[in-house]
Amino acid sequence: MAESEVKKVIKLVPENLLKKRKAYQAIKATQAKLALLEKRKVQKGRPLKFKRLEEFLKNSKRKHQDETRLRRAAHRPPPALPPAKNRLAFAVRIRQINGVSVKVQKVVQMLRLRKIFSGTFVRVNKCSLDMLKAVEPYVAWGFPNLKSVRELILKRGQAKINKRKVPLTDNAIIEEHMGKHGMICLEDLIHEIYSVGKNFRQGTGLGCYGRSASLGPEAKISTESSGSSTDRASQSFLPTRCTAILTRTYAVTN
Repeated sequence: MAESEVKKVIKLVPENLLKKRKAYQAIKATQAKLALLEKRKVQKGRPLKFKRLEEFLKNSKRKHQDETRLRRAAHRPPPALPPAKNRLAFAVRIRQINGVSVKVQKVVQMLRLRKIFSGTFVRVNKCSLDMLKAVEPYVAWGFPNLKSVRELILKRGQAKINKRKVPLTDNAIIEEHMGKHGMICLEDLIHEIYSVGKNFRQGTGLGCYGRSASLGPEAKISTESSGSSTDRASQSFLPTRCTAILTRTYAVTN
C-alpha cells in the first residue's frame, strides 16, 4: 500500500528569484505609497467652495429674469439688418453668466466668449444679430472700423501653434499656416477679417488676442458703450473709449 501512495514533490524556488520578488514587491509598495501621498497633496490644495443661500437666490432670480426677457423678445419684431457696409461686428463679454438661462449659456459658448472680458469677431447676419440680442445684458458689441481691427490684431495678436501662443509679429507664421487660404502677411489677415471674406473663419481661427493682467476701472463698461440697440445699426465704428479699452485689455478669440 505504501508503494501505491504518490509521493508529493515540493518544487523549490531558487534563492535569487525569491530575492528579486521581494525587492520588486518593496518597489511596488513604495510607488503606491508615493502615489497616495501625491494624491492627498493635490486634493489638499483644492479649496472647498461653499455657496451661501443668497448666491442661490441671486442665480435663481437672474435665470427667471433672463427667461422673462427672452420670452418678451420673442414677441417683438426682429431687429432690422444694418447697412451692407457693416458686415463685421465685434462682441465683448462684460459680465459673468453664473445662474443665467440655458439659452444664454449656449449662445455664449457658440460665440466662444468663454471668459469674462474675452471678445470675438462676428459675421453680421440675421442669425448672429438674434444671438447678440439674446446675450446683450452680458455682451457689449458694435461695428469696428479698419483701424480698430488692425490695432487689435497687431497689438494683441497671438497664433496658436502646437498648443503654444506665439505673437503674430512674423509674416512667415501667417504664410506657413494661412498660405493655402491666400494670406501671406498680417495685412492680408487684417483685410480678410475686416472685409469678411470667404476665408473669414479660417482667418479668425488662426490666433487669439491676449488681454492685460490688470483690468482696472476700465473694465467697468456697460452695454451702452457699444451704442444703444436703436442706433447701433447706423454706426460704422466703435466709440473711441470702447475701442481704446478693447485694444488694451480685452481678449479676442474665435
